[in-house]
Amino acid sequence: MTIWHPDDDGFADLTDHDTFARGVPHNTFSRLRREDPVHWTDWSAGQGFWSITRHADIEAMNRQTDLFSSARGIRMEDQSYEEYLARRTFQETDPPEHTQVRMKLAKAFSKPVMALFEDQIRDLCHGILDTALEQGSFDATRAIARQLPMMMLGRIMGTPDADLPWLVEKGDALIANTDPDFTDHVLDRMETDAYRMMPFNSPAGAELYDYAQRLMADKTARGDTEGVLHLILKPGADGAVISETEFRNFFCLLVAAGNDTTRYSIAAGIQALCHQPELLGQMQAGTVWDTAADEIIRWATPALYFRRTATRDVDLHGKTIREGDKVLYWFASANRDEAMFDQPFRVNLARSPNRHLSFGQGGPHVCLGMHLARLEVRVLFQELAKRIKTIEPAGPHRFLRSNFVGGIKELPVRIERA
Repeated sequence: MTIWHPDDDGFADLTDHDTFARGVPHNTFSRLRREDPVHWTDWSAGQGFWSITRHADIEAMNRQTDLFSSARGIRMEDQSYEEYLARRTFQETDPPEHTQVRMKLAKAFSKPVMALFEDQIRDLCHGILDTALEQGSFDATRAIARQLPMMMLGRIMGTPDADLPWLVEKGDALIANTDPDFTDHVLDRMETDAYRMMPFNSPAGAELYDYAQRLMADKTARGDTEGVLHLILKPGADGAVISETEFRNFFCLLVAAGNDTTRYSIAAGIQALCHQPELLGQMQAGTVWDTAADEIIRWATPALYFRRTATRDVDLHGKTIREGDKVLYWFASANRDEAMFDQPFRVNLARSPNRHLSFGQGGPHVCLGMHLARLEVRVLFQELAKRIKTIEPAGPHRFLRSNFVGGIKELPVRIERA
């Protein structure tokens, strides 16, 4: 099943967003895993970087936060220290600071708490799927994959349903800030210095911050002081409270990451159903639900990489990573590593164990929303499998123009209802 990059010759430019607009360059990652698992890239737009492509290396390095720091940025782009402080979220911190923030939020995103949302998620899926499947042919990303995480975002954050399309539009402008379908301020195609202190270097960050301030004022006036947004504002164990800038950045992160990761996992799962028809039968038999969500999320790998910065010199596979060097953990490569996964280029809904790295497992930065993402993916596909006999492509799919977020932004499908 060759449905990824159509013209990847094994030497793709990983710095070029247009490379990823044609699909993840898996031939290049496969070559790097075999031949050069610690690969240096010179970059005309900034400081060069090391690419780490093997699963075992990334899993081990992800635990070494003293050696590979998140506190200098998590994307490929260079930042001044001033820009870093203005934009950072708790993702861009190391323990113990990172741990203190996580402790505030861990219970709210725990597996038992997320499980309480299952009935609500299932009800949302009923409405989403009933509306989408009436059409017969439709864009599955827009009609299905985009809808569920958007609606759940509102439940988690306590925002009015009427505001959700606007919030998701702004979240897209942030996290897909290199794709002209999602923003007028394309990061690598125009001068964006005016927004360099905004999250993701985007004017959408300012708009979302203004919205967050109004939302919190309204909630406080109503006496509504529960939920994730109020948790993050509470003093920590040491009495410290986050600043207005940190709250703005957290809100923007929640809007962007809380929507996109699950959206693109669902889209990738629907794409897999189109190209591996046996998967639908396995879902309908009901024997794969303990493992299916993780396999779909492995297959999707919405976060293509996260960056770290070396805090001292270290040798790895015959290369010396110098103090201050940028190091990119390519999860998109690790999740197709033949040394870890049998037949990694096929979807195996019964895959177990499944040590994929889509949630950044193996270290303190593991995704807070992973239990919610798994639940949303499982329930959505349970309900979809009940309702269709067949599903097939109805036209070419289109990927995001981004080397940071991997996703199918347009997925035309044709279904036959059960």
